[in-house]
Amino acid sequence: MRIGLLTADPGHPLLAALTALLTPEHRVICLDPATATAGPGLFPLADVYLLKARTPRALALAAFLEEHGAPVLNSAAATARCQDRVAMAEVARAAGLPFAATTAVTTVGRLAAAGEPAGPLVLKSRFSRRHDLVARADGAARLRELAADWAEEPVVVQEFTENSGWDHKLWVVDGRLFAGLRRSELAPGGRGPTRSLPPGELPARWRAAALRAGEVFGLEVYGVDVLDAGDGAPLLVDVNAFPGIRGQAGAPEALAALALRTAETGPRAATNERKLPEVSGR
Repeated sequence: MRIGLLTADPGHPLLAALTALLTPEHRVICLDPATATAGPGLFPLADVYLLKARTPRALALAAFLEEHGAPVLNSAAATARCQDRVAMAEVARAAGLPFAATTAVTTVGRLAAAGEPAGPLVLKSRFSRRHDLVARADGAARLRELAADWAEEPVVVQEFTENSGWDHKLWVVDGRLFAGLRRSELAPGGRGPTRSLPPGELPARWRAAALRAGEVFGLEVYGVDVLDAGDGAPLLVDVNAFPGIRGQAGAPEALAALALRTAETGPRAATNERKLPEVSGR
């Protein structure tokens, strides 16, 4: 079978491990969305494509491939749902997921000009991408500091949730859950390395919320950032399509199995528009 990787970085540890597992029995090809052009040069199509990139060009390329009958993981539409953090929060909360309240702000500059905030805030770039803005601001002085570098950046604001200073990173590949623990990038000193965490040690409602997120957003390979909101209740603060999932034993194997199955049978039907049972998170 031919498995296509839509990425500018085929040497990424997850993709490199996937390629090693699939070859030589299968052929793995790479398309860099920055240079690949939708057109006759893409034919014959691969049996399945893995959409690791999330740029507008990558989404357009994935949509073109889907229109011509190729299965793409994750689909262009599902990936796009995770790019706008305002839309992400609306979709998640409408489905009953315990997602952090998220408010759109025009730019960091305008937020800084509004004066002293009522309490600590978490600012994030509205449109999720590599090296985007994620920062805590406890007061107007910090907002002005951020505005110096990000004045015209469209952002969203989430109220800061007191927590242990550790982020729980939950990843799902074809319904299989992986987990890690990492110092929050909002903590003093920034984030450090991720420590693997047995998924079975997570509360059941954390696992249920992570799996439900895939159903809601129509994702097969994704990550969920979760905070402990108190009394063990999960608070989801971000959903990421096709994250790196570095250092997670079994993740490349799960991804390879998903790719081969999808190449044979096609992608599962997206469930994000179906009415799904709610997950109690608080």
